[in-house]
Amino acid sequence: MDIYSTLTRSKENFETINKNRVNLFVCGPTVYDDAHIGHGRTYISFDTIKL
Repeated sequence: MDIYSTLTRSKENFETINKNRVNLFVCGPTVYDDAHIGHGRTYISFDTIKL
């Protein structure tokens, strides 16, 4: 499967480390002040791969 990499701005072959398994790591917000709507962005926007 080829995916578009925004880093290299080209299509690259997508290969998993483990067969039939893809891990997605999403960092949470660094909360050091009052809570605001921007903290929710972490949980609703991240990279998506669709077959």
